Amino acid sequence: MDEIRILARDIDLKPGKLNKTTLVRNIQRKEGSFDCFATASNRECDQQNCLWREDCFFTVKRNQAA
Repeated sequence: MDEIRILARDIDLKPGKLNKTTLVRNIQRKEGSFDCFATASNRECDQQNCLWREDCFFTVKRNQAA
């Protein structure tokens, strides 16, 4: 999470106390990408080059198990 906050600051976002999902989506929007982090159900996603792809799948799986 610290690395994500650093990345956010590097692109002039203020991470504050945002949770990981919200922060990553804000980063995605700022970069001009789809803000879809943690929405890929059943490992289906057409964003092959997404920096967050594997973490996205992991987060979705973890959230579904909760």
